[in-house]
This record gives sequence, C-alpha cells and structure tokens, in this order.
Amino acid sequence: MKVKTSITLSEELLKVIDKRAKQYKKNRSDFVEAAVWAFIGHMIRDEQNAKDLEIINRRADFLNQEAADVLAYQVA
Repeated sequence: MKVKTSITLSEELLKVIDKRAKQYKKNRSDFVEAAVWAFIGHMIRDEQNAKDLEIINRRADFLNQEAADVLAYQVA
C-alpha cells in the first residue's frame, strides 16, 4: 500500500532526480522509492558483510590451520 508523504529536498537534488526519473521512464515518486530501496539494500548487505567479517576474524586461526592442512596435500 502506498502512503502519501512529504519530504524536503534541495532544488539541485530535485533537478537530478527529475532528470534521472525521466531517463528511466519513471515518475518522481517511483524513482525516489526505488533509490531508497536500493540504498536500504546496500545498508543491509554492508551489515551482513560486517557480521561475516567478524565471524571470519574470530575464526581466523582455525581457518588458517585448515587452509595449511589442505595445501599440505598438494603436489609440488
């Protein structure tokens, strides 16, 4: 369900939004909604990447031992 809202944007940003919305054959509202969803998706990916990195760093010693073990089986 769509809800009408009001936001305040700079004139410069509004001009860029209108230009890009026209380029992608979208109206202003649809363009802004897609941009916000894309930004939120980026934030969620960044948060997940940070969690993954924390897990990798926490398990680094074990993972490095596993990698060294695997490499030991390779033929020179």
